[in-house]
Amino acid sequence: MTRNKTIPDDQVLDTIFETVLETGPSNLTFARASKACGLSPATLVQRYGTRDALLVATLLRAWDRLDAETHAADQEEALDPNGAIEILLRLMPPETADRDSTNGLLVLHEDICNPQLRARGAAWGHHLAAILGRRLSDHPEEGKKLGWQMASIWQGAHIWWAFTREQPADQSIRATLEEWVARNI
Repeated sequence: MTRNKTIPDDQVLDTIFETVLETGPSNLTFARASKACGLSPATLVQRYGTRDALLVATLLRAWDRLDAETHAADQEEALDPNGAIEILLRLMPPETADRDSTNGLLVLHEDICNPQLRARGAAWGHHLAAILGRRLSDHPEEGKKLGWQMASIWQGAHIWWAFTREQPADQSIRATLEEWVARNI
């Protein structure tokens, strides 16, 4: 007879993801994950097998959460260019801007190198471009193109903010997106 899980997988993986963001993916160990989530290293090995499998499970859970956040933003924001800007700012809130532009890039490395994670990222990117595109054009093909461009501008604005930090992240990124919309929509 199997025992009930005292801490559900989603809760374990969410906690471990925060640890990965703090320490970087390469520093994830069963001992560090155990300390973060409250389960023994042996229990984590039983659940996930290897350290790499634990990391992939953690990052897939993070993609699940981003999918849910993206869906909620899509449902709640206006179907106009300002709604597109609001979606992007919701997905990268100012309180996590610093972390997202530093350790978040270490996570992105894992996402790009692992085929399963890369596929999740690509699927999310296509979905995000479509969500943005519906707010930028009434023509689906034009909207898709504009959605990809806007997502690229958003990511680039975040990276350049990390270097310059001339104003708060949300103000800087919003200004860049509003300027792009004014020139392209």
